[in-house]
Formats: sequence, structure tokens, C-alpha cells
Amino acid sequence: MTPDSVIAIAEQGIWMVILISGPLLALALIVGLIVSIFQATTQIQEQTLAFVPKIVAVLLGLVFFGPWMLSHMLSYANEIFTNLTRYVG
Repeated sequence: MTPDSVIAIAEQGIWMVILISGPLLALALIVGLIVSIFQATTQIQEQTLAFVPKIVAVLLGLVFFGPWMLSHMLSYANEIFTNLTRYVG
């Protein structure tokens, strides 16, 4: 296994992690921003108010984006395993 193939596999893995985690992180960011604006306008400084909506939004996003995320992960794993002889041999 050459250093170039290790770098290529690592680069593909990093891009896959960014692609898969991106929608859930963006959803948590948007919900957190909305809750923060709500807290600033109403001057409610309850700590749990910041976490509970984000947890619910991420769980709903996981239900919605889950099949898409799983298909991307499986296709990446299948690609790695089928091309393993190219990287190793």
C-alpha cells in the first residue's frame, strides 16, 4: 500500500463524513439559532430550552435523512471493499 493510496482513502473518508453529517449539523445549527433569537427577544435564559429543541430536530432529521445517509455509507463501504485489491495489491 503506497502513501498515495492511504491519502486517497483518508480523503474519501473525510469527505464522506462531511457529506453524511452535514445535514444534521446544519439542522442543529438552524434550530439553535432560532432558539437563541427566541431567548434573546423574550429574555428567557433557561438552559434546557437550548438543548431540547436541537435534540428533537436532530432526531427528526435522522429519521428523515437516515435512509439517504445509510445508502451513502453502504456505497462507500462497498467501494472500499471492492477496490481493496487495487489499494493493497
